[in-house]
Amino acid sequence: MGLNKDDILKALGTVTVAGEGKNMVESGAVRNVMTFADEVVVDITIASPAMHIKKRAEEDIIKTIREKVDENAKVQVNIKVEAPAQQNPNLIKGKPIPGIQNIVAVASGKGGVGKSTVTANLGVTLAKMGFKVGILDADIYGPSIPIMFDVVNERPLSIEVDGKSKMKPIENYGVKVLSIGFFTQPDQAVIWRGPMAAKALNQLIFDAAWGELDFMLIDLPPGTGDIHLSIMQSLPITGAVVVSTPQNVALADARKGVAMFQQESIQVPVLGIIENMAYFTPAELPENKYYIFGQEGAKNLAEDLNVPFLGEIPLEQSIREAGDVGHPAALQTGTATESAFVEVTKKVVEETVRRNEMLPPTEAIKITTMAGCSAVKK
Repeated sequence: MGLNKDDILKALGTVTVAGEGKNMVESGAVRNVMTFADEVVVDITIASPAMHIKKRAEEDIIKTIREKVDENAKVQVNIKVEAPAQQNPNLIKGKPIPGIQNIVAVASGKGGVGKSTVTANLGVTLAKMGFKVGILDADIYGPSIPIMFDVVNERPLSIEVDGKSKMKPIENYGVKVLSIGFFTQPDQAVIWRGPMAAKALNQLIFDAAWGELDFMLIDLPPGTGDIHLSIMQSLPITGAVVVSTPQNVALADARKGVAMFQQESIQVPVLGIIENMAYFTPAELPENKYYIFGQEGAKNLAEDLNVPFLGEIPLEQSIREAGDVGHPAALQTGTATESAFVEVTKKVVEETVRRNEMLPPTEAIKITTMAGCSAVKK
């Protein structure tokens, strides 16, 4: 009479591949069954390439068919190993900080383009708009946020939250701030290897009582190195803002900064590029603009890379002076500088909202070959 395919499938429904939970038929591991008189050929697919798993699967199939269908059946088992499809094998579930809605990394390809200045002024402008804001100064080797917020001599206090001791961020101008600069002397150089710096950053991130925040801005160091990877491994970054001046040497590095976030193993959405020191307008010639470092370089770069252009910040002495005395220039009501930062900040908020509406939450990255966010207030 010969073997019956339905009987074979019923029997295989009692066999489970080690480590996969469901039976072979239910899980889809059985791809094909062919019968020829007293012979049966079973094609299966399993996820594990381990030899002992393959051997056990073969033995279990042969044993079950002979026990439940025909003890004299000649059974041939063909096993194919096929790892389950993954959208991106380098991504793992993120570790969000409770209460923080959006985490925006502010980066630059090179130093000296005003990244920390832009971060500080974005922070105070967001606070003036009514958002709850925090700034993490992740520039371990050159922390400048404490100077820009006039809190150099402050030290975070320890408070108890849910039975655990936490650092309370320093607050000024409505912005909560934490920086490695609070734990070092002004003339003390931080000479740490990557793992030590990463550990310090993790303490600033996860051992702090940030509370409810609409935005956490992370002031990253220049370049594309260890600290950047540590931050993106630790946190699900909502998006990144890249700061550049218009000159070619800065744009070349800004391009690399954008490329870093767009790496297949990273995939952090780039909210856009800000052009700092875009032009100079003398007080005595308010209608004139002098493009000292070149004209619209960052804007053109944004177009080339197909990322949003978030706006331009002029080169003004008052911005530098305000940062030096710890009173960000965007706090100066009624000035052209305030207007410039308001326009740029609005664009950052708009792009964050758009990003949250169009894309799923970013996940923290798992670097394998390199050594959730809700919409903000409208």
